[in-house]
Parts: sequence; structure tokens; C-alpha cells
Amino acid sequence: MSTKNDHHQMVPLGVLLKRELDNEKIENPDIIHGEFNQSKKGEDFTFFKTECERIPGDGCTMFSVFALFDGHNGSGAAIYSKENLLNNIVGAIPSDLSREEWVAALPRAMVAGFVKTDKDFQERAKTSGTTCTFVIIDGWIVTVASVGDSCCVFESAEGDVYNLSADHRLETNEEERERITNSGGEVGRLNAGGGAEIGPLRCWPGGLCLSRSIGDMDVGEFIVPVPHVKQIKLSSAGGRLVISSDGVWDALSTEVVLNCCRGMTPEAAAAQIVKEAVGLKGLRDDTTCIVVDLLPPEKSTPPLPQPKKQTKGVFKSMFRKKACDSSSYLDKDYAEPDVVEELFEEGSAFLSERLETEYPLCNLFKLFRCAICQVELKPGEGISILSGSENPGTSRPWDGPFLCSACQIKKEAMEGKRASGNRRRDDSDSD
Repeated sequence: MSTKNDHHQMVPLGVLLKRELDNEKIENPDIIHGEFNQSKKGEDFTFFKTECERIPGDGCTMFSVFALFDGHNGSGAAIYSKENLLNNIVGAIPSDLSREEWVAALPRAMVAGFVKTDKDFQERAKTSGTTCTFVIIDGWIVTVASVGDSCCVFESAEGDVYNLSADHRLETNEEERERITNSGGEVGRLNAGGGAEIGPLRCWPGGLCLSRSIGDMDVGEFIVPVPHVKQIKLSSAGGRLVISSDGVWDALSTEVVLNCCRGMTPEAAAAQIVKEAVGLKGLRDDTTCIVVDLLPPEKSTPPLPQPKKQTKGVFKSMFRKKACDSSSYLDKDYAEPDVVEELFEEGSAFLSERLETEYPLCNLFKLFRCAICQVELKPGEGISILSGSENPGTSRPWDGPFLCSACQIKKEAMEGKRASGNRRRDDSDSD
């Protein structure tokens, strides 16, 4: 089994969609899914919707959604996110976009949707939190947004493995530890008294061992809801997505997860993965798995796998920006390989980096609305997302996108520019 590294050129989305038009209509994949769960606390929740429409009433604009929410300190944040996150993401995208524009807008809309969901939930004064891995499938294009440690991997029909999410545990993510300390937070272990420290690294105030989540209003603003987002285009041979909570990944390696269920249906595969994880370490936490197979339509013949050089490697923390300016590449000569191609990847926790765009703003953001909560803004009322940026580059803050005053306060708090509450390092039972 080979693992794809991240040191190659991204392919512009416009090029890929143009290929589809040039090669006549390419049929969408058949999508089959299954899930399995063994519950300990009752805080894991899943969400499936396989017949969403970009344009209401137009069956040709359908896309599918699969999501996993792993709650902690209660189930409130997981349930709220399950009920509202999709609407908040879709609500951040103008309704009159072409498919290319809609898919290109998804990464930024997912950021806006996650932050809005977090902000709205915290206003309800609830103290629970949740991880989230949220997958949108539009044709052969898969976009994954994630916060926390519920991870998603994809194995192509050619045998390559792609990590589509990021691990936001402070124990393993040095970049997130640096972000928190640079913003004024503290990272350390639980103080057991007498100078002894135990357990995983946690963020203080609050004591959460994750650096990103939805909710968690009681642990300070250093725990942010800004997701890592990755977008890929699959080959027409398809492949398998595995989305699992940390109960699986703490027990099994990616290779074991994929090998233990090979050849099984998605439903049987999900059950086998959970049983393998629980059998190895016992049921210490809610353990949930979603398996999604993307298959060529029955009437088409899958192409032979492309010859490739076999490589070995390990998954790396994916926090490097890998977006391409579509307009800069459309005129270049691109081959048409029928393989998985990476379109976009970004993991920055800063909204000024996540919501800025090289595409025309009128195509990706609703004019005169807050880019996060979508509240209407009067002329001159909004605050540019780029306002106060330390590295403005060639940006023009007066062009937007804009935030309302409440979302600007949220942004400043997440960046350590506003004071957060304080909790002692010996009083938290957060996950």
C-alpha cells in the first residue's frame, strides 16, 4: 500500500471541470454507505444526506453529505451541529453559482459554516463541545472539513491512501501548540500535585486536549472552530472513504483499518472496523465508523489502474496552504490522467487567511452580508476580514469580505486579541 505525499502541484478546479465537458458528460459515481457504532457515553452522532440539491428542484445538481460528530462534556454541541451545520455551510454560498464556482466556494463556505455554528451554539450558553468531520461529495469531487481528532482517509481503487483530515490533538500537533502559546494560552499536562503532571497535553484555561472543536465555550477562545479543509477529485475508478471517531484511530493504524475490511460491503466494513478497535483496547469511549464506497456506474467499465511508482511513507500534519489561482493555470497544458488529483488544502486557524479569496468576491460571498453569520450589513457597516492583518500583502481591505461587529469580536478573540476567561489547571475533566 502506498501513501501519497504532499509535494506535488495542485491542479486547478477549472481545468478538471473543463475536461469533463470536453469528454462529454461523465456520469456521477454510485455511492453506497454504511455505519456502525458501539456506545459508551452516547455522545457520538452521524449525519447522512445523499440527495441534497445545489439548485432546489433540479435533480441534476445533487450532492451528498456524510458527517461524524464526537461530543464531549455532554451531547449538546454534537446534536446542535448535526442539526445546523449543513444549512450554515450552504447558506454561506450564493444560490446562483455555476457548478465550478460552487465547488470552488465550498472550502471557504465550510469555514464560515463551522464558525457560525460554533458562535450560535455558544450563544445558547451550553458548555459541551464536539469534534466534526464533514464530507461533501459532488460528482467525483470530495471536500472534507474537520476539527478535532475524528479523522477521514480515502483509499483509491489504484491502492493509494490519502489523509483528508487533520489531527488537532495537542499531544501530536506542534503547530497548534505554537499557535495557542503565541496567542497567549498555555499548553501543559494536568497538575496532580507535588509538581507531578499526568495525562495528555491540554490547553489552559479549560483543559481540553484538542486545539479545535465546535462549542466548548467554557475553555477559552484559543480552542477554535476553524476547520482544516481538503478537496480532491477522484479517478473514475472510485475508491473507499473511512470516517471514524478517535476510538478507532487510537486502537488501529490506517493500514489495519483498510485491510481488515477489504472486499466487504460498506455496512459490513464499518462493523468490522469498530469490532477490531474495540476488541483490541476494549470499549473505552464511543467508537463510530462510517464507510462510503464511490463506485463507477454499473454500465461503465472501470479503467485499468495507471502504472505508478510504489512508495512508502507516513501521514504528516497537513497545515500548508495548497490552493491554486485557477485563472493563472487555465491556459497551461495539462495532461488528462485518470487518477486522484488534489485541488485544495488549507489548515490555518486564522480567518483572515481562510476567507480571503483570489476569486471575484461577488461569486464566492453574498454582498452586503457578514461572511460568517450572513446577517445583512448596511453600506459602511461591515468590518473587512483583512482589517488589522499583519501581512496584508496586495490585499485591499475595503474590498471585503466583511464581518458584522459580533463576528469581528469572535475573530479577535480566537486570535488572542481579546481576553478569555481563566480556569485552573487542576479542575478540568475535559476530553
